[in-house]
Amino acid sequence: MSIPASPQQGSSRGPQSPPSGPAPQGPGGGRAPQGGSPRRGTSFTPAQRAISEQDMERSTQIVRTITGVFQSRVVGQENLRLTLLAALAAGGHVLLESVPGLAKTTAASALASAITGSFARIQCTPDLMPNDIIGTQIFNYGSGTFTTQLGPVHANVVLLDEINRSSAKTQSAMLEAMQEKQTSIGGEVYKLPEPFMVLATQNPIEEEGTYVLPEAQMDRFLMKEILTYPRPAEEHEILDRSTAGSLTGPREPSGTVTLEDVRFLQAMVDQVYVDPVVKRYIIDVVFTTRGSGPNPVANLTQSVRVGASPRGSLALMRVGQAHALLHGRDYVTPDDVRAMRHGVLRHRLVLTFDALASGIKPEQIIDAVFHAVPMP
Repeated sequence: MSIPASPQQGSSRGPQSPPSGPAPQGPGGGRAPQGGSPRRGTSFTPAQRAISEQDMERSTQIVRTITGVFQSRVVGQENLRLTLLAALAAGGHVLLESVPGLAKTTAASALASAITGSFARIQCTPDLMPNDIIGTQIFNYGSGTFTTQLGPVHANVVLLDEINRSSAKTQSAMLEAMQEKQTSIGGEVYKLPEPFMVLATQNPIEEEGTYVLPEAQMDRFLMKEILTYPRPAEEHEILDRSTAGSLTGPREPSGTVTLEDVRFLQAMVDQVYVDPVVKRYIIDVVFTTRGSGPNPVANLTQSVRVGASPRGSLALMRVGQAHALLHGRDYVTPDDVRAMRHGVLRHRLVLTFDALASGIKPEQIIDAVFHAVPMP
């Protein structure tokens, strides 16, 4: 199988040289989809507006406020910012992977503070039990009754630090919370707060005392983001903020949004129009990862043991809707589907031993799949 070099995430058609002028910006502060936003009336737009101008303006303001808080706490990491914003708007969970010290915990707490929601950090260890996460029942000897004490998972933003250090039994306790947004304690069901978002981290270089996440749980994460080292200018700004005493947070509090604003943003994502042509494009991409599709990649099964599940199709569409809304549009284009393809699919492909031994990255396979499927 011939695998092309992996281009930078967010590009549409392979590696590109930096533009000579300033990059177009969307309302979320990120780069707009390549080629600009299609004008209303193209084949991807609805006959009537899917979202009113007033609601779109409110959504844009919410995104700008959260972006401002994030940038006041975290230096650089634009891909991480866009991933967290898209996952928050789409109502999904994110798996973060990086070496220590790249602001994973800071980014999670910044997101929680931006939405004025409750934040809980769970340090995963091999002796962590499911009751330590979801909660337990405590017997009151005075009254002879049991009282329920809810665990730290009952928060708006939950950071599972080093999730791969917890045992399989503890990891499985999170499946119900992540999928059903509820927990079961003593035979009773307790709903989790809305919105609810899990940010799990794992260290790729430490293997001693870790447990591999099962594919069933990996599939529950809407996206997986791999953080990279900051650029020299960004690391210089980190040092400047440290000497100025503003590294852990700004001296003046930034604006915040309410939980009702977040629920409104998620409701707007539901209304973003997805044309049947774009849905067919998503299906063709996912089927191609399984070795079929309209234009199968030659010898793909030699590198991919298991392709993306139907949950991958849902994730591509949902993230595409969120990406479109973050950039001020009420309809999805193929560029929205491509923009965050790595984050959506990299953890849903199970590679063969030969691919792992050859050093083939999931991102290379994803790019080969998208290269093979023609854009509508």
